[in-house]
Amino acid sequence: MSAKELRRAEVLARVKRKELRLREGAELMGVSYRQAKRLRARYRAGGARGLRHGDVGRRNRAQPAAHWERVLVLLRGHYGGEAGQRFGPTLAAEHLASEHGVEVKVETLRRRMLAAGLWGRTRRRSARSGSAMTSRSE
Repeated sequence: MSAKELRRAEVLARVKRKELRLREGAELMGVSYRQAKRLRARYRAGGARGLRHGDVGRRNRAQPAAHWERVLVLLRGHYGGEAGQRFGPTLAAEHLASEHGVEVKVETLRRRMLAAGLWGRTRRRSARSGSAMTSRSE
């Protein structure tokens, strides 16, 4: 449990022992009276554990590290190269899906490629120079 949840449990225990009124407990917890009533109901139903956030302990949807290692090995082996010859994340994601059966989201792949040094945005200079811009006003 977080420190905030522990502090709430202590305050609600004091409310239960009638050392505090619920309104005073709400002020100590920094919540509204109505929210304090909701918290008290959760505390009555499940004790201190009832105050825990519902997502604690749930697994997120992240791919395992082994999956990303495989993706980076494929990128280095098949789609790497010199700075100007490398595949960008969009094209790399398309090729990974069609040729290797590995589905990855482009934005996640972009972040992973940047972190691994497999891709970087190289800005190209425009064909027009600064002096050409001034002659357009004619």
